[in-house]
Amino acid sequence: MKRILDRYIFREIALTWLGVTMILLMILLTNQFARVLGDVAKGKLPKNAAFDVIGLSAAQYLTVLVPIGLFLAVMLALGRLYRDSEMPAMMACRVGPSGIYRPLMWLLLPLALGVAWLSIEGTPMALTKIELISAEARREADLASIEPGRFTVVGPERAVVYGESISPEGYMENVFLERQVDGNRVEVVVAKRGEQVDSDDPDTRMLVLHEGRRYEGVPGTAAFRVVEFLEHGIPYRLPSLQPRNPRPRAMSFAQLWESNELQHIAERQWRLSVPISTILLALLAVPLARSRPREGRYGRIAIGLLVFIIYFNLLSASKAWTEEATISPALGLWWVHGGVVLFTLVLLALQNGWHRRILR
Repeated sequence: MKRILDRYIFREIALTWLGVTMILLMILLTNQFARVLGDVAKGKLPKNAAFDVIGLSAAQYLTVLVPIGLFLAVMLALGRLYRDSEMPAMMACRVGPSGIYRPLMWLLLPLALGVAWLSIEGTPMALTKIELISAEARREADLASIEPGRFTVVGPERAVVYGESISPEGYMENVFLERQVDGNRVEVVVAKRGEQVDSDDPDTRMLVLHEGRRYEGVPGTAAFRVVEFLEHGIPYRLPSLQPRNPRPRAMSFAQLWESNELQHIAERQWRLSVPISTILLALLAVPLARSRPREGRYGRIAIGLLVFIIYFNLLSASKAWTEEATISPALGLWWVHGGVVLFTLVLLALQNGWHRRILR
């Protein structure tokens, strides 16, 4: 009998979780798809990398969607059982909280392990890959993305380049270039033709200009130097593929573990909090879903969503407080989880009469 009920409860929760999670994921991916197409149209991303970015974004979304999807699935599945008086019938057969938590654990444990991997390793790897794709696109976009008749900003030095037209041989014609050099000094170059040439340094390219004139000096003063040339090469740095100071979200867990900076401690606790919150929300959903027969399947969803919002907002606030040293890193985000554990135990005690046994 227990095995039949376990399989029944497990199937109800698992199918509901799958449906809720897929719907939420499709909504988020639809919005992401529109943003990615916009970046491709602007030349910020290569066309062949669009689906890679969407797939990597899905891994990031699942880190949040799995906990809330499981939380809502438990409440919806159990809410239907209460509405149809199936749960009171099970309770009459001595199915208590353990009879609900046992099949729930079959789904909860693998999901918690999957979310733990996504939070600790998967999401940072996805963020790093997306940043690498964007950096490669920016490197390829320099000069090659210059449209005739338009001013374009290229390179980390933010140089402004203009080409009136592109010849059949691939030269820019009637080229204008302006860039800041050494503080207040400005360099302006005009030339009949220009081309992009690779250099020995893979992080540097050359803009070679032919038959032109260079003006160099401080605007507003007469201290200008004018040089005429037949050929003039201007090196410019390409965007780096490896950022010097990666964001904490993109750092590996090993790097975070070795650091004592408050931002890294807060990020480390946040990543560990995601699988913990997945477990705690699933455990909390069981007493929250309890309702009277024929009360309605969605009667407790509003309360559940309110609890979820408060929980995650407190986690976000605690992360910010930890980064700003407002609270001790030892307290960090853990007090929020402790509050949810206490709240769950209080609900279970009140619903199952445990408090009467304790008070005797």
